[in-house]
Amino acid sequence: MSYLLVGLGGFLGANARYVLGEWITERMESSFPLGTLLINVSGSFVLSFFMALALGRFNLPPEYRQLFAIGFLGSYTTFSTLTYDTLSLAEQGGLASAAINILGNLVLGMLAGYLGLLLGRLV
Repeated sequence: MSYLLVGLGGFLGANARYVLGEWITERMESSFPLGTLLINVSGSFVLSFFMALALGRFNLPPEYRQLFAIGFLGSYTTFSTLTYDTLSLAEQGGLASAAINILGNLVLGMLAGYLGLLLGRLV
């Protein structure tokens, strides 16, 4: 059953990532991978928020974590895309953009995760 939950969550998360990434790309006229950044930051927040609730206030069964945390958010967040986007920026001579991309994803992702934990513990 665990495999089905992770697989279903992964299917939904991958599609959510695709749809949101395309939506952001269509609206932003920039070579900067803003979609990847926003997906990583929002995924960091949502995962931390969910885990604070799942392991704290609500003590949810493992099946919820398998479906949502491992499956959905595991395929929604985009670390491999972050790596590729950063290397592409660096190859195009945008070392400053590559550094901003790395720092933005890491710093904003950590901040979003921290805020998610705090909010999840308050709910």
